[in-house]
Amino acid sequence: MCGIIGYTGHRPAVPLIIEGLRSLEYRGYDSAGVAFIQHKDLVTVRAEGKLANLENKLMGMNVSIATSGMGHTRWATHGIPVERNAHPHMCSDGSLAIIHNGIIENYQPLKNELKALGYTFCSETDTEVLANLIAEGRKQTGALDKGISWALQRVEGAYAVVVYALDMPGVIFGARLSSPFVLGVGQGENFVASDIPAFLPYTRDAVFLENGEMARIEANSWQVLDVKTLEPIEKQVHHIQWDVQAAQKGGYKHFMLKEIFEQPRVITDCMTGRVDWQRKEVSLPELDALPVPRRLHIVACGTSYHAGMWGRHLLENWAQIPVNVEIASEFRYRNPILDPDDVILVISQSGETADTLAGLRIARERGIRVIGLCNVVGSSIARESDTVIYTQAGPEISVASTKAMCSQMTVLTLMALAWGKRKGCLADDILQNAVTGLSKLPGQLEMELPRMRSEAQSIARQYSSARSFFFLGRGQCYPLALEGALKLKEISYIHAEGYASGEMKHGPIALIDPAFPTFALALSDGLYSKVKSNLEEVQARSGKIIALANPGHDLNVDHTWIIPEAWGPLGSFLALPALQLFSYEAADYLGKDVDQPRNLAKSVTVE
Repeated sequence: MCGIIGYTGHRPAVPLIIEGLRSLEYRGYDSAGVAFIQHKDLVTVRAEGKLANLENKLMGMNVSIATSGMGHTRWATHGIPVERNAHPHMCSDGSLAIIHNGIIENYQPLKNELKALGYTFCSETDTEVLANLIAEGRKQTGALDKGISWALQRVEGAYAVVVYALDMPGVIFGARLSSPFVLGVGQGENFVASDIPAFLPYTRDAVFLENGEMARIEANSWQVLDVKTLEPIEKQVHHIQWDVQAAQKGGYKHFMLKEIFEQPRVITDCMTGRVDWQRKEVSLPELDALPVPRRLHIVACGTSYHAGMWGRHLLENWAQIPVNVEIASEFRYRNPILDPDDVILVISQSGETADTLAGLRIARERGIRVIGLCNVVGSSIARESDTVIYTQAGPEISVASTKAMCSQMTVLTLMALAWGKRKGCLADDILQNAVTGLSKLPGQLEMELPRMRSEAQSIARQYSSARSFFFLGRGQCYPLALEGALKLKEISYIHAEGYASGEMKHGPIALIDPAFPTFALALSDGLYSKVKSNLEEVQARSGKIIALANPGHDLNVDHTWIIPEAWGPLGSFLALPALQLFSYEAADYLGKDVDQPRNLAKSVTVE
């Protein structure tokens, strides 16, 4: 979690750092802080709560002199979210400060060792331990870079860490292990950060650090070193294509709403260069070098896991590939049976999800081919997979993922079509209908989204007092039911459970009463009659029902929400934003912090 930025250059550093932190606040917002050198003092300013609290503290201070510094916005792991646990943390003698994203798993024995050497601690964090460990390393080796190397070879866990010393103003060190970290290369200024938007207003040139690498930046130079040996490493500078406007709200009240309404463009961008509309063919060159899997294991977390469950239906039906869908945090801690011809597909919006990365590495250790499906160029999953397919969705800022799932579903649809065609098991009419349906989908969705929002506002306000919700679906609508429940929990804090409709009578139906509403996906597919029967069972227990249905339905429920029909499984692309908008409108009506829900962060880079 956590957002970090370091800067050295010619501009006033503190306002720039605050601006960078604002673009990273989605990564954590329990507390925030900055460090800078001014009048020969290493100054740290920290505040509990959101970034605005830190800005208020800085308002009365003269911070315009400093041209280097670093900042942090926190998602708590060790220590409650109060000011004493906020970053930056100084070592005991105040000679250096650090900010950190990740978890130092062996911090307690290291803390005991440092206490015995006379170091003192003001917080409960693992980060303060690392600050003192680096100070001890510097004492033992005689140099800051060597001290960082010495300390980082003693810690266990994950980190992206930035180090800033009083006697080296204008010099910033940063290193990474299993946490995202990127260097921004400017003109007379350089940056380090946990994500590109932190420095995007100033440069689009980025260098991605790998595990075990350390950056040293000054205003007019930068260098990447091996953490262990301190030998220089040659790195490629990447030019980022998207700009800062893509990370702004664009007139919408919240990023989540903006990102829901971006889904028509997301589908179009995702298919660009991958679908030949004239010949009605699908091409994914990223997969050309790999054989069609004998068996596929999809490994993911949260919303990405639901996308994988949804894609399984297409991959099995169209490409005749057996598919297992695994929760990454479970997959990594069992002994999965993997054959040499199997393929692992890891799905992650950020490309940095810790549990998903662990599953990827298990597969690589066993010699199993890995396909990465992610949104972020240069992310860990992108670099460590045998091949990567980018969703091309653009930056997603809201913590609750929306357009990411849409883009993942689009890629999974294309994968099923491409592999089915290669295997010769995909019927021509399915390919023709799928490509025709996909070509119509963005326009259909763009036209429908305003009507969806209006309907979502009306229904959400009627049901915003509910304490619990069921979301029911069958077939490909079951993963959507899970996702609908997840979204409602995430941003409105209303308890919700997603169930396969046929499972309801095996226990959960006991919960049905007039105060426990059900949101049912009852699209016009081959399972419609089964879902209708399940809803009659709910009505027999006096349960209220919202049904998402297509024109021509024959349901008699409390609220029927009609959305247009699309060909076959493509109807899911219209159902998904309806579910998202229902959750959004409920949360907004209840006055919740939609983009930054409590206890959550955008990129889950720790276990």
